Amino acid sequence: MDTTVKPQYHLFMPDPKSVRYLDRTTPPHLSTLIFLAGLSALAMNMFLPSLPGMTAYFQTDYGIMQLSVALFLAFNGAMQIVIGPISDRFGRRPVALAGVVLFILATAGCLLAASIEVFLVFRMAQAVIAVGMVLSRAVVRDLVSQDKAASMLGYLTMGMSVVPMIGPAIGGVLDDAFGWRANFWLLLILGGMMFTLAWADMGETARKTSSSFREQARDYPALLTSPRFWGYNLSAMFSSGAFFAYLGGAPYVGATVFGLGPTQLGIYFGAPAIGYFAGNFISGRYSAAIGINRMILTGSLLCSGGMLLLMALFAGFSATPLVFFGFMTFVGLGNGMVIPNATSGMLSVRPHLAGTAAGLGGAMMLGGGAALSAFAGAALGDGGSAFPLIIIMCTTSALGVSSILFVIRREAYLTKTVAK
Repeated sequence: MDTTVKPQYHLFMPDPKSVRYLDRTTPPHLSTLIFLAGLSALAMNMFLPSLPGMTAYFQTDYGIMQLSVALFLAFNGAMQIVIGPISDRFGRRPVALAGVVLFILATAGCLLAASIEVFLVFRMAQAVIAVGMVLSRAVVRDLVSQDKAASMLGYLTMGMSVVPMIGPAIGGVLDDAFGWRANFWLLLILGGMMFTLAWADMGETARKTSSSFREQARDYPALLTSPRFWGYNLSAMFSSGAFFAYLGGAPYVGATVFGLGPTQLGIYFGAPAIGYFAGNFISGRYSAAIGINRMILTGSLLCSGGMLLLMALFAGFSATPLVFFGFMTFVGLGNGMVIPNATSGMLSVRPHLAGTAAGLGGAMMLGGGAALSAFAGAALGDGGSAFPLIIIMCTTSALGVSSILFVIRREAYLTKTVAK
């Protein structure tokens, strides 16, 4: 007999009458989803202050070492294409548990790596933790409507944003005290803790289906040919592109241009997460009342405007670490307003394909992010200037504004057509 309970979530948290913590016959508690998504974010950025030191350890150059970011993002995106449909077919719980186990094994491989080639292979395999980001969002959409999903995703990512805020700082301190491998030992321990929590608390939320993958694939054209899906997708991809370019280029800028050590770089590096925390709070508080399109537009404008102002300040020779990293809070603020709302829009196009939509959307966002991260690392080269990175971030954030404006104009046109 199927004992899974299918309650609805309140706007801010699960209904305490139907969700029992550490009871896998009920949907997961909000904190479990936050930890699951947070591990995915921590694996992405905690070791970044160690990149310059790891470059010397593996006796390679920064462009090669930076592939540990780009390959992680690329494989993460590819995994999301697979994770979504599999979780729609077999359920969120088994896919999440399997993903965490594989992450633990890949992290152990990173610790044992004796060459840059072996390290990059296992670092790429670590990206299987994409299950955390994809399935935490899909679970939310399994349980609530579009506008409430945008608000709940805002609170989910607000809690999760604490991780990238403190992750690089922790990574920098660990590197200074124990070396770069300490970061991966911590990830290994946290992976084991996450598996234990998910096993005990993560009840199934996906609707059971007997359809095959071929039958699921027949529904894809309805998703992939939807202008609404692509509009929200591109808004998220371009707006977050500034952040992914930052991931690829900021370690170089901090260490080489500004001469920061691992601990200093780790503290500065968390600046976007401060804005991300605030942006997600705004999304959680106001998305249901204001509407997702206006929230996405506002967030995109904040991100783009911040980068334009940073470019102007650097052109005026205000090139200091405080100015550079301080203005990255605008990137985080904009992303905190764009991503939850754009994700809710994507997942609401075809609710029965929520996992697939989350996977495809995440794949596009991270695939584009991987390309921008690698491009940012290559563009900086040995020039000793942050300007190439700022230009890349400014351009991609402006494309995010264009994407949501297209969606808004398209909806206005369709509304006018229907009215006639």
